[in-house]
Amino acid sequence: METIRIGRIEDFGERDRKVIAHGDVEIGVFRVDGEFYAWHNDCAHRGGPVCQGRLYGRVEEPVAEDGTVGALRYKPGSLNIVCPWHGYEYDIRTGVNQGHPALRLRKAEVQVTNGEVYVVL
Repeated sequence: METIRIGRIEDFGERDRKVIAHGDVEIGVFRVDGEFYAWHNDCAHRGGPVCQGRLYGRVEEPVAEDGTVGALRYKPGSLNIVCPWHGYEYDIRTGVNQGHPALRLRKAEVQVTNGEVYVVL
């Protein structure tokens, strides 16, 4: 295994990311709510550059007890990354696809030591 330095903690703002290439591997490192998450830059759908997609809250459409539908809204506390190729959405914290839980992003190990952020390949 190889450890790659990504940068210092303060190099990342909230909801910031860095996508690094090392050989034929690309990894996206994200800072969300002060925590770091790292994913291989390959969408589980068709291999698109998912880590370069937009970050959005999960959209939900609430259904009332009488079956009426309310307005669309973002689910509080949720954050998805959306693949720019086909719009597949994944929870940025878990890597799970919102529509098909068997589809997941491949996790990369991220370590924070002495104020430095690393990815283990």
